[in-house]
Amino acid sequence: MAGIDYSKWKNIEISDDEDDVHPNIDTPSLFKWRHEARVMRQEELDAKKKNTQEEKKAKERQVKELREKIKKAEKSDPTVESLTKSLGELEKSMEEVKEKEKEVIKEEKLRPWNVDTISKEGFSKTVMNDLPGRKDKEMTEDERLKYMKEFTEKYRDELRHFGFLRKYDDSLKYLQDGKTYLACEETANFLVIECINHAMEEKFELMDHVAHQCICIQYLLELSKQLDIDPRACIASFFKKIQIADDEYKKAFTDELTAFKLRIRRRAKEKIAEQMEEIQKEQEEERQARLGPGGLDPAEVFETLPESLQECFESQDIGRLQEVIRELDEKDARYHMKRCVDAGLWKPAEDDPSTNPEDGFRKAGEDGEEEVEEIYEEVGEKKKEEEKKETKAEEKKEEEKK
Repeated sequence: MAGIDYSKWKNIEISDDEDDVHPNIDTPSLFKWRHEARVMRQEELDAKKKNTQEEKKAKERQVKELREKIKKAEKSDPTVESLTKSLGELEKSMEEVKEKEKEVIKEEKLRPWNVDTISKEGFSKTVMNDLPGRKDKEMTEDERLKYMKEFTEKYRDELRHFGFLRKYDDSLKYLQDGKTYLACEETANFLVIECINHAMEEKFELMDHVAHQCICIQYLLELSKQLDIDPRACIASFFKKIQIADDEYKKAFTDELTAFKLRIRRRAKEKIAEQMEEIQKEQEEERQARLGPGGLDPAEVFETLPESLQECFESQDIGRLQEVIRELDEKDARYHMKRCVDAGLWKPAEDDPSTNPEDGFRKAGEDGEEEVEEIYEEVGEKKKEEEKKETKAEEKKEEEKK
């Protein structure tokens, strides 16, 4: 993943990939000298280990022989006391040899990794499962994306399970248990995405958990690149040796993990901002699409209407709308109806020359008076007829009373 500074990984000696040398230095010769120096140190360590083991075996053999002599000798034999004293000194000497052997073994475990040593431990025990037809150097960008999608879909459960692990031994066991195919770039990419998703959901404890596993895979991949070997061949050595690494290496790992988590949090904030911007953009596009002929948003206009008018538009009751318009103040009625027209909530009759297209009201008559209470001619006529009927009915009742 971009952003990880692998220069902190200082506890590995690589001769063939080092390029931080002065231009005036003969680089091939330097690499050769470094390699020879490493080989010499390794030979010295191997010789020390061999000598210590031989000395230990010799002491053990002497102790065994001396014990047998003491056992066979009679109690009255004057040499028994001398033999017993010699046995004590020999056993003390053997304990010193054992301590020396422990120091040699410790020195061997803590020696830096390099191309001459790292491939000798654990690799023969690694199960090398074949990857499904992958050839990194020959894949195009589209092929990589397709492969990433297929890999994620196929191994999603295994990837998430690995992301939930925390102990190095558990990770090692899980990968070696027939899942060495997870030691690849796709796993690292998947875990990065998981970290970002957790951070966006503010599940920071879970994010920290998965981030640790992501950095482990990143370090493992970088190791495989520097050694130019398959990442699956680095699984055993990486997870075993990282547990006994010196304080400087562990601090470098922790620093990288901390920096990675900060980058994840920052990226999560950026993605949230991007998503909010995208939502606002979509909302604005939807708003522009629904604007009425006068450039007003019908949703916004509807919210500003009096409740009585809202009920009319919701029920689409033209008769009730007519009544509400008559009850409103003329200025308010024209204001609201003009906004309804501009928003597309109300469409005046286009083929009626007597209708004002701006607000749907009837135009002024010859006497200069405006019939405010009428919006559409057909609606107005209907109302007039109803009013006439009501008036006639009332007049008829009055006459019957008389």
